[in-house]
Amino acid sequence: MNQPDVIIIGGGLAGLTAAIHLASAKLKVMLYEKESYPHHKVCGEYLSKEILPYLYSLGVDLTASSPVEINTLKYSDHKGREISAPLPLGGIGISRYELDHVLYRHAIKMGVKVVQDSVTAADYKNNRFYVKDSHGTVESKFVLGAFGKRSLMDKKLDRDFIAKKAGWLAVKGHYTEESYPVDTVSLHNFTGGYCGLSKTETGAVNVCYLTTYRSFKKYKNPDDFKKEVLSQNVHLKKFFNNTKPLFSKDLSIAQISFDRKKQVHRHIIMIGDAAGLIHPLCGNGMAMAIHSAKLASESILDNLNDGNFDRKIIERKYVKNWNKNFSSRLRMGRILQRILMDPYLAGISQKFIYWFPGLLPAIIKRTHGKKII
Repeated sequence: MNQPDVIIIGGGLAGLTAAIHLASAKLKVMLYEKESYPHHKVCGEYLSKEILPYLYSLGVDLTASSPVEINTLKYSDHKGREISAPLPLGGIGISRYELDHVLYRHAIKMGVKVVQDSVTAADYKNNRFYVKDSHGTVESKFVLGAFGKRSLMDKKLDRDFIAKKAGWLAVKGHYTEESYPVDTVSLHNFTGGYCGLSKTETGAVNVCYLTTYRSFKKYKNPDDFKKEVLSQNVHLKKFFNNTKPLFSKDLSIAQISFDRKKQVHRHIIMIGDAAGLIHPLCGNGMAMAIHSAKLASESILDNLNDGNFDRKIIERKYVKNWNKNFSSRLRMGRILQRILMDPYLAGISQKFIYWFPGLLPAIIKRTHGKKII
């Protein structure tokens, strides 16, 4: 590849989707990903159907992966009191191992140059970017930051949130459980966090929980934490007593920050979790990451004219559209987080939902969008 038009740092959902979108418009795209494909990632692995029409418009059809259809949400509080509600748009259960690999293969097909390497610097000078890797420096017009929840790049770029202590830890594993309902995603509270369960295309149940580091540090490992803390919730206890792990070791991510982030930093357009992270209890992080890639790609493409562009216009348009689509969802996520992490407030909210069953679908709608084309 000659000098790329766009360099994308990070090859997760947002990075791969943006690469495909921009390459489909005949831009030369280089994408950096330090891991080889396919690989597992800490993730809830529930994808809202709102994003499927957009993926299909890019030529990405997930039916061959045989994802499971999910249309029901079950929620239980700390005491195990459970309620359920239909998911207005529904979703699919698909592992990141499979989904990322599908997107990666399609990106290659579209002519994206994928480099398995780490970026050490992304410097901006005279309206150009100079990206350094282990082999040298590559120049480009644009850089998209798709390096996830927390990265060394955040430190290198001196982003505001990175200096603050983040007290959240996420842990994921796959388990065998034949009796777990295929059409259901469940969310169960426990002291210090909450745990999501849903089936994937392999038939395995994805278990992903978020907890405070303060709660977790008292225990030696995830197995002890599951036995002593997660299993205080009767639904989680029943699940873990009737299942076997498929991973030799759970995957984990520490220092997760839900602080507000800038969508553009040093002229790097941030997408996915690098732009803003919704609380996992909302179940919409994967769709939001993909949608943010669409917004960034359109902001660039709509303002390119024979290779000429006004960077300020592109950046302002992206930030405006990002806030229009996501700011209220993130705000609702923060409110729900405060309520559900407080046993007293969680109990009150549970009673309200029992009395007014239409409330839960309404809350779900506030954290999800409409179908995106």
